[in-house]
Amino acid sequence: MAAVNSNRFIERSISGTVSFLKESVFSDEYASRKGLLQSIDPRMKLVTFALLLLTVLFTKSIATVFYLYVVSLIFTYLSKIDLAFFLKRTWIFIPLFSLFIAIPALFSVFTPGETISGFNVFGLHFIITRQGLYGASLFIMRVITSVSFAVLLSITTKHFELLKVLRIFRVPQVFVMILGMCYRYIYLFAEVVENTYLAIKSRVGTAMHYKKGQHIVAWSMASLWYRSYRFNEEVYSAMLSRGYRGEPVIFNDFRMRSRDWLWLGFVVIICAVPIYLAR
Repeated sequence: MAAVNSNRFIERSISGTVSFLKESVFSDEYASRKGLLQSIDPRMKLVTFALLLLTVLFTKSIATVFYLYVVSLIFTYLSKIDLAFFLKRTWIFIPLFSLFIAIPALFSVFTPGETISGFNVFGLHFIITRQGLYGASLFIMRVITSVSFAVLLSITTKHFELLKVLRIFRVPQVFVMILGMCYRYIYLFAEVVENTYLAIKSRVGTAMHYKKGQHIVAWSMASLWYRSYRFNEEVYSAMLSRGYRGEPVIFNDFRMRSRDWLWLGFVVIICAVPIYLAR
C-alpha cells in the first residue's frame, strides 16, 4: 500500500511539474491577447519596465513600493490577464524564499533599535525591533513588486520578440542564445521525462522492488543526458546548414507609434509622483 502511494506521489509530482512549466513558462496565449501592455512596442515596454524596476529598487518608502505594486495589478487587469494566474506566478518561489531570508532581520541581533516585542525560545530571548520590522517589510515588498513587473513583462511579450529586443539593446549574444535555448528545451525535456515515466509505468506497472526502481531511475537519467547531448549536436548542425555563422540575423520590424510615446510619458508620471510627494 505504501509503495502504491509512493508511486502515485511520484506520478502526481511529475505531472504537476510539467503542467506548471507549461502554464507558467509557455504562456504565449496572454501575449497574443489585445490588452494594454500587448499593444505597446516591445522596445518601449522594456525601457519603461526598467524605469519602474529602478524606481522600486531605489525607493525607501513601503507606501511607495505598495503604490507601485497596485500599479502592477492595474496593468495586469488592463492587459486581460487572469489575476489568480498572475498572483500564483508572482507569490510562489522567490517572494516566499525572500520571506525566509528577511526573518533574521526582524531581531535586534541583526537590526538593533526600538523594541516592539520579545519572546523566549529554548532559553534564548529574541527581540523584534521596529527598524527590523520596517526593513524586512520593505525588502519583501520590493521583491514582490519587482517580480510582478518582471513577470508582467515576460507574459505580455512573445518570447522571440523579447529576445530580439534584448539583442537590439546590445545584450551579449551568448546570454540571449542561452536564454532562448533554455526557454525552448525545458518544455521539450519535461515532456520527455513525462513520456518516459508513462512508458515505464505501462511496461512494468507501479509496484516494483526499490532496487529495480533505482536501476530504472539511473537508466532514465543516463538516457535523458544522452538524448540531450545528441539533440544538441543535431540542432547545431541544423543551424550551420541554414547559414548560422556565430551571430543570428535579426530583422528589426518594430514600429514606434504615438501611443508608445504617450505610454512612456504615462510611466514617467507614475514614477515621478511618489518621488515628488516624498520631497
